[in-house]
Amino acid sequence: MRVSVLMDGLPDEVVEHLVSEWGSTFVTSRGRLHDLRELPALAVRGRGRLLGVAFYEIEHEQCELVALDTMEPGAGVGTALLDAIAGRARAEGCSRVWLVTTNDNTHAMRFYQRHGMRLVAAYPGAADDARSTLKREIPVLGNDGIPIHDEIEFELRLV
Repeated sequence: MRVSVLMDGLPDEVVEHLVSEWGSTFVTSRGRLHDLRELPALAVRGRGRLLGVAFYEIEHEQCELVALDTMEPGAGVGTALLDAIAGRARAEGCSRVWLVTTNDNTHAMRFYQRHGMRLVAAYPGAADDARSTLKREIPVLGNDGIPIHDEIEFELRLV
């Protein structure tokens, strides 16, 4: 599976997908609002279309995986993107790759743990806070009808 760097802004199809699936190009993590249009991104394409995209930010020898989205779950796209992000982080001298997800995202929690990431922190009420102050588009109910309240942090140690 070929992972490529998205350069010179996001293609319209990526922006349209993010708005359709996530409500906007903005995501929150640990009290910060990220505009995905301003972050480095990696993509997987196949059969003439976008199959997945990942956004990241490197600061202080740490790489935050800000967002990862695949259009074909179970096809290896997420794994290819996660491996590529970890490779970039290693090349930049990072000690870890980390991310947060919301408490309803059990599919992502299983995926990240299967790929060597560890649950390192839980932030009760963080999604509620983000919804009220940073991103009103965060739904009250998430996957499987689970109320979205909390952020869960995972990390992959690189050293």
